Amino acid sequence: MSGTPLRLGWFSTGRGEGSYGLLKAALDAIETGELNARIEFVFCNRERGQAAGSDRFIAFAESHGIHVVTLSSRTFRKQHGNRPWSELREDFDRAAIELIRPFDVDLTVNAGYMLIAPLLCIEHLMINLHPALPDGPAGMWQNVIWELIEQQATETGAMVHIVTEEVDGGPVLSYCRFSTLNPELGPLWDAVSGRTIAEIKERDGEDNALFTRLREMGLARERPLVVETLKAVSDGRINLDEVATTGPIDLTNSVEASLSVSS
Repeated sequence: MSGTPLRLGWFSTGRGEGSYGLLKAALDAIETGELNARIEFVFCNRERGQAAGSDRFIAFAESHGIHVVTLSSRTFRKQHGNRPWSELREDFDRAAIELIRPFDVDLTVNAGYMLIAPLLCIEHLMINLHPALPDGPAGMWQNVIWELIEQQATETGAMVHIVTEEVDGGPVLSYCRFSTLNPELGPLWDAVSGRTIAEIKERDGEDNALFTRLREMGLARERPLVVETLKAVSDGRINLDEVATTGPIDLTNSVEASLSVSS
């Protein structure tokens, strides 16, 4: 593939399959030549030995020759008297900024990074994956799914947006959508019909079949959406300087095509 590779920084807490899968999807696309990019560093707010999930994530990144920078947010808070995290966010960001200063990147990707980054998003151009449509629910993915069920939403999706100090409120680069009404999901919707969210949470929690399936459907699309968005940035279909005025692009067709290939 011709042209200068897009130089990326990658931020993640690395705690679960979602974070691991997002990094793997990007690296797979880079290694096959599908995505003209290079990941210059991975920043993880967990340190080695802190959790099995993040240890696996860190080891995976290092096995691909990527510089991994770690700064444990948990240890950082202990070192600062266990003050409320709201008082420490900017201090943590300053420390993170110093650690990644040696790396020169065009764009940084938040992919499973569980911290609000009020200074990092000013210092670096950052994009973030959010598991909802641009006009959909805000907050953590669990909150999004519960709200979709409560609203009996007929569709949902995922989006990639620029990180700003307003959580989940920056300009949207891209999105994909999918229906929550299909023959497979019909019986799962029927099973929660007439029950309040409080009742579903008390009886089933996140093991509820509809909750689980909606998460699976969203997760499957998040990975190709990130890759397709980075491809669109790399080849100029998304201009990061103009996205606030031009609006997002709909990548549903590309994402669904990726799912068809991988299935």
